Amino acid sequence: QLQASGGGLVQAGGSLRLSCAASGRTFSRNGMGWFRQAPGKEREFVAAISWSGASRYYADSVKGRFTISRDNAKNTVYLQMNSLKPEDTAVYYCAARTVQAMDVRIQDYDYWGQGTLVTVSS
Repeated sequence: QLQASGGGLVQAGGSLRLSCAASGRTFSRNGMGWFRQAPGKEREFVAAISWSGASRYYADSVKGRFTISRDNAKNTVYLQMNSLKPEDTAVYYCAARTVQAMDVRIQDYDYWGQGTLVTVSS
């Protein structure tokens, strides 16, 4: 129901935009988030956005470099990633809650996409 795309290989300092498209149902009234999991590490929070887009929250590690946004008419959430660093290398997952508010906790998300790989070379 959630399809993440836009990952790839990029050099340090470069940019990528991830997209998360929903199908089968609408998530326009749901809080959404992006998480990532690097090899050998636990999945971690990256960014979240409320249903309206009025509230957004970022992990300290990406604040000022990443921007989360959404287009409810297209049932799609985006993650614009700038000034990428090798430590941003991970599989990135989008997720949706069943409520309107955003959250940073993995356990509060009920729907997950399959992930898209981002590799940042030094």
